[in-house]
Amino acid sequence: MDPFVDPLQSRHVLPGEYPAWDHALALLNQDLAATLPDQEPLRLMALPPYADGEPEAVHVSLANGEWHGNSLPPEAADDPATALEAIAEAAQDTLVELLWQAWPLCPEHDLSMHPRPVDGRLSWWCAGERLRRGPSHLRAAVGELDTLVRVPRPNQKKRKSR
Repeated sequence: MDPFVDPLQSRHVLPGEYPAWDHALALLNQDLAATLPDQEPLRLMALPPYADGEPEAVHVSLANGEWHGNSLPPEAADDPATALEAIAEAAQDTLVELLWQAWPLCPEHDLSMHPRPVDGRLSWWCAGERLRRGPSHLRAAVGELDTLVRVPRPNQKKRKSR
């Protein structure tokens, strides 16, 4: 490693550097826009390699460059399905830890959903209402949360418009 490179110096990853991750992040940002419309799109941030011959560490970050969790596994940059799963998990780690809220929420149960491969597509899965023995279920494929119709909940507080 170059002795003059600050290992904590991060940079925004440019479009096209990691095409599979770019595509996966675009799908995740569609879900983010549908569920947290006030949140700016997520980005990829990179740290220089810690040693010669190692890849840089790439993270999913908020628009301001903050991230939480492990870097994306370098082997996930080569396969679209693996890339989407890695991006979904990293995005969820960053959003949950830095915004201090579960994401994405199942509109029916108000529970956090998790990515799960189903029939060759990564989908958002909800555990259901375990206390009431409600069934677990799939909500939508990753990137398609904007197609859901929100289930009205009578006790939900209304958001104030800004």
